Amino acid sequence: MKSAQIKGYGSSKVVEINPDAPAPNPSAGKVLVIVKAAGVNPVDWKIREGYMQQRIKLQFPSTLGMDFSGIIKEIGDGVAGFKQGDEIYGQASVITGGSGAFAERALAPVQTIAYKPKSLSHAEAAGLPLVGVSAWQALMETIGLAKGQKILIHGGAGGIGSIAIQVAKKLGAQVATTVSADDRQFVQELGADEIIDYKSQKFEDILHDCDSVFDTVGGDTYKRSFKVLKKGGVIVSMLEQPGAELMNQFGVKAVFLFSQVNNERLTRLAQWVDQNNIRVNIDRKFSLDDAGKALDYVKDIHPRGKIVLAA
Repeated sequence: MKSAQIKGYGSSKVVEINPDAPAPNPSAGKVLVIVKAAGVNPVDWKIREGYMQQRIKLQFPSTLGMDFSGIIKEIGDGVAGFKQGDEIYGQASVITGGSGAFAERALAPVQTIAYKPKSLSHAEAAGLPLVGVSAWQALMETIGLAKGQKILIHGGAGGIGSIAIQVAKKLGAQVATTVSADDRQFVQELGADEIIDYKSQKFEDILHDCDSVFDTVGGDTYKRSFKVLKKGGVIVSMLEQPGAELMNQFGVKAVFLFSQVNNERLTRLAQWVDQNNIRVNIDRKFSLDDAGKALDYVKDIHPRGKIVLAA
């Protein structure tokens, strides 16, 4: 089978297409999947370049990729609730015991898969696991966003932000978001009520008394976000660890979110997506052969929504 592998850390030059990679056998608790599409996330190029090597030890050659959508080909011992031919989505990362999603076949632990949302294509479903679960964990589980509340979502045109805007609107919240001027129409169509151009406007001069902030940007943007929260509000960041000083100064709660993609969240997310017509915007599709280019695109271009590898 064909797979996109690395034998060491570095730029896109280290990504090699192996046309004869051995197809993995489904061991206990895992399924072998025919990969119809694979989602490309910022963490994928960071893994490629070695940013995560202190926490994640890869065995080379290593197949890249986490998110996928596909069809079950074989089932390992002890797998219940799934059968050959089922359409599923989830993660097949080597980090969590999979074989890597950037391949024609992938091994995925049963704990990190669920039935694919019926309303999405394989390409759209492949773009959903990490960003969808991140938005779900932040808004549903951590913030507990409710109808009538006001939320600021940073990076609204990105993979996580574009899903978070839609979820927040379906929950009945008032949504403000920061984007570049080029992305104004895109997030408006997603449902954003107030759109702030982060390059020419200071969001903290415009917004006040927000119930919550969802930060996918980090850095100075994160620190300035405390100013827009009302007392007792909450800020959830994908990038920044909470500091007691800022929390005490503004009288708010701060949470660092580590996304945990599992069967329960994927199942609930898929059902919610189907019920609420949540869409995954595919900015661009690349072939598996161009996996290196796809990783560079995510790193350098900051796409609207998602990049996927698909035929």
